[in-house]
Amino acid sequence: MYTYGPVPSRRLGRSLGVSPIPPKTCSYSCVYCQLGRTNRLTSERKSFFPKEDIFSEIRNQTASSEVDFITFVGDGEPTLSADLGWLIKMCKKHTSKSIAVITNGSLLHRPDVRSDLLEADIVLPTFDAGNAEIFKRINRPHGEINFDVMLQGQIDFRSEFKGQIWLEVMLVHGLNDTEEALNDTKKAVEQINPDRIYITTPIRPPAESWVKPPQPEGIIRAQEILGKTFTVTDNEAGGFGLGSFTNAREAILEIGSRHPLRQEQALEIENVFSELGTSQKLLKEQELVIIPYNKTKYLLPTHFIRSR
Repeated sequence: MYTYGPVPSRRLGRSLGVSPIPPKTCSYSCVYCQLGRTNRLTSERKSFFPKEDIFSEIRNQTASSEVDFITFVGDGEPTLSADLGWLIKMCKKHTSKSIAVITNGSLLHRPDVRSDLLEADIVLPTFDAGNAEIFKRINRPHGEINFDVMLQGQIDFRSEFKGQIWLEVMLVHGLNDTEEALNDTKKAVEQINPDRIYITTPIRPPAESWVKPPQPEGIIRAQEILGKTFTVTDNEAGGFGLGSFTNAREAILEIGSRHPLRQEQALEIENVFSELGTSQKLLKEQELVIIPYNKTKYLLPTHFIRSR
């Protein structure tokens, strides 16, 4: 499947996720990534899958589900797909849905990537660090990507893009939430001039076990230094689109591979299919494991854990 959901998004409402790339294919290997460490670290754009098949699935899903946004997000970095621009154009031509792209922003220095994104309604780039040292420590980019190039790419995209840019800053305790680090981030963000700044924190099990969300004072410090921001630190609310699944087992394993589930979310899926006890059975069969993080228990597929 190239699409998943709609899933409840804390920023985009009912979001139909679209992944035009293979799992864990990315130009970064962020320490906080909920998908685990990047298996294929690359900066090379390719056509990974038949683009017609991806768009056919998008059309089918938007016709049968209540969707606020078609969101290109990928199981890694979506701008690595050389078909992204074509897919966005086809969505704008054949659907009435708004288009969002969640990107790490690393490839915006490329004119072809910026051109591909011009017809999107909202682009949400990541910007976690205001200097090269922290950039390398938190985002762990491909060797061809350096901080200055990444920053200039985001500045150039802002000058060309007529839609909304919602910049996302993920705060990690002791890494980019200090006063010095946040002041550097502020200086860089001012050059980009986004329409919104979202402060986010890790809420699902991260790639590296030492990653922790900031203390409340770290979030307050970021709000004060970065200025007018939106802070997203709570769990998302709402149900998942389940129309493409035939049973609870399939839904829990598929959704959990892309969007680690809290235990209560798995129970909600069981209720929809009237298949109570499915997650407990999957745990007993060792197809699911429980991963505690930040006082919350998450259910992750075993195959997903092995590849982290």
